[in-house]
Amino acid sequence: MAIKSSALNSEKIIKELKTYKNEKNVIGMARFGIGGKNVLGGPNIPTLRKMAKDIKKTVGESTHEIALELWESGIHEARILASMIDDPKKVTAKQMDSWIKDFDSWDVCDQVSMNLFDSTTIAFKKAAEWSMRKPEFEKRAGFALMAALANHDNKNNHNDELKKFLPIILREATDERNFIRKAVNWALRGIGKRNPELKKEAMKTAEEILKIDNKTAQWIAKDAIRELKSR
Repeated sequence: MAIKSSALNSEKIIKELKTYKNEKNVIGMARFGIGGKNVLGGPNIPTLRKMAKDIKKTVGESTHEIALELWESGIHEARILASMIDDPKKVTAKQMDSWIKDFDSWDVCDQVSMNLFDSTTIAFKKAAEWSMRKPEFEKRAGFALMAALANHDNKNNHNDELKKFLPIILREATDERNFIRKAVNWALRGIGKRNPELKKEAMKTAEEILKIDNKTAQWIAKDAIRELKSR
């Protein structure tokens, strides 16, 4: 997507996104649990990243406003693109709470967490808060954000904050819903892979989870232990 117009707006971006519409891809994506109310079937993530780069270069400081408009379109790919161009410094708690209520697919949940939410100043607070939500994707957002913080935040002085997630992971290890158990496992592995200190703490948590007489907990613990021991 070669963006040159200084008058670029969300309407033009959505028009461009719709040129990638592919019903065959929509069917294929559904087989991987990727769905929602308004899926185009394209463009793919690498193309969206290229579009995001071009948009940022073209519109400068207006990315936040455009991101909000793209999100309001309800289009699956537009929402992922919104997370790629939004300015985390302008993202509010109200926006974050509103967006997670709109999550209707695991990939949107994860992309928003990794592309945007983990760079906000309230990311640690929101991860813990959302872990107590009942709706599946809202709760997944909490653990996806924990994993994103562990993977992307390389400041060692945040180790203590990441440790605080481990009791939460232990608490939620029996939630049998597919998108929750996978995210809980992801968060545990992510924290453990960050550095030796956190690996030791994550392994302790995994061993505690392993003691729980629950099929989901057993899977979460065994998978995490297997991966962390291999590192």
